[in-house]
Amino acid sequence: MKKVVFTPIGIIHSPFKTSKGTPVQSPHAKEAEGTVEVFPEYAEGLADLDGFSHLLLLYHFHKSEGFNLKVTPFLDSEVRGVFATRAPRRPNSIGLSITKLVRIEDNVIHVKWLDILDGTPLLDIKPYVNFFDNPGEEIRTGWLTGKKQSASKIKADKRFL
Repeated sequence: MKKVVFTPIGIIHSPFKTSKGTPVQSPHAKEAEGTVEVFPEYAEGLADLDGFSHLLLLYHFHKSEGFNLKVTPFLDSEVRGVFATRAPRRPNSIGLSITKLVRIEDNVIHVKWLDILDGTPLLDIKPYVNFFDNPGEEIRTGWLTGKKQSASKIKADKRFL
């Protein structure tokens, strides 16, 4: 198979310099603010983005080294397959976060709900569209069923980085 190579289109700036203290999952980081700096050569692609309230950010877990195919997720004590979790130590270190768009100034997007380390390379931006991203059907949550709890006080765990 042909090798896949991504080129960052920007960089994410956040108050989180290390994994310790970084919120786990963006909706539990509602007060965490930062910016998404899109490199000038990609700034034209930001046209019309300001009409959306939330964004999907795809990025590279640049501090994650190696991967584990089995992990113990932060909401569980059982070992699970990495693809059934959101752990950052993955074969392809790609992250996905939903952020709340505050405003756009030139090539800089101001966001809230940031659960990403400072200096993280940005791979792509997509608008969050509830009628695309939530099909309105019953959604199964696998091993997380019955584990609904607030993760607002749960911080990043170094075992995943």
